[in-house]
Amino acid sequence: MHRRNKWLDSLIMLVLIVAACAMLLPYGWMVLSSLKSNMEIVSGSHSLLPQRASLEGYRTVLLDAPFGRWLLNSAVTSIVITAATLFTSALAGYIFAKHEFKGQKLLFVLILATMMIPFQVIMIPTYLITAKLGLVNQLMAIVLPNLVSSYGVFLAKQFIEDIPQDLLDAARMDGAGELRLMVRIIAPLILPMLSALGIFTFMNSWNNYLWPLIILNDESKMTVPLALVYFNGTHMVNYNVVMSAAVLITLPVIAVFLIFQKQFIKGLTMTGMK
Repeated sequence: MHRRNKWLDSLIMLVLIVAACAMLLPYGWMVLSSLKSNMEIVSGSHSLLPQRASLEGYRTVLLDAPFGRWLLNSAVTSIVITAATLFTSALAGYIFAKHEFKGQKLLFVLILATMMIPFQVIMIPTYLITAKLGLVNQLMAIVLPNLVSSYGVFLAKQFIEDIPQDLLDAARMDGAGELRLMVRIIAPLILPMLSALGIFTFMNSWNNYLWPLIILNDESKMTVPLALVYFNGTHMVNYNVVMSAAVLITLPVIAVFLIFQKQFIKGLTMTGMK
């Protein structure tokens, strides 16, 4: 039986290694392609490794375009959206979980219903509203539609419902107000959930391509996903430059995940099975 379990464990480990390699292959190909010349890529070479490694693609991205400005735009919008989402999700989740008011269930159902609507359906109305507000070609146009997340509200509500009501009542008896309850008691208890939600929100905001493509046309206001379009030539695509830009765009997301890896995994294990 022990030998049988050992073989089973080895088989599972082999399957996981193969699956991991399959998932990492596109990223490895992207990095290696960024080190090739455009001629080598266009020639259809089947070699995974570059014949002669070159940083020409990275030089073009960093020196021939305002890539630093685009990084700053993406960082500012992603951080603001993430902070706003965490705040609104925690606050709304607390209200729905621990307070009762007229129309509460109907309002929560309506919020959940918005999760079922693809962004493409509301894209034109959102653009028209943004244009009426005079925010076209402004970074605020990226931030404003993403200040509240229906999924974040749902996740926070489900998590806060598990906090014992007696704990909150005891804090109120000691003179704690609602703001102090949120800051001193609820926020620390839901920190794993907020960490996981924050990383998901940051990644989605950083990688958002469709809405910035529609609402922004000023080169100085572009975000990094739009750089992939910027480096496409009219008659030919500079694949090594595009791959270099893709690598640089991916690095901040990887860094954020590595920094908050423990909190992210803890948040998933505590909230993913609810």
